[in-house]
Amino acid sequence: MEPDTVAPAEVAEDAEVMASVEEGTTDTLVIADVSTDEAYMTLPLVDAASLPEWR
Repeated sequence: MEPDTVAPAEVAEDAEVMASVEEGTTDTLVIADVSTDEAYMTLPLVDAASLPEWR
């Protein structure tokens, strides 16, 4: 069985990534590379890992 891995992506040295929470009927976490158009991802805030979970 092959491992489920993803090839590393190239990262631009001048990339600027930010995160924000949009409040609404469903609070949403938005992570975006503001140095590139259309480079963002969203997910429900309840599905996002908290900092203590990453430790």
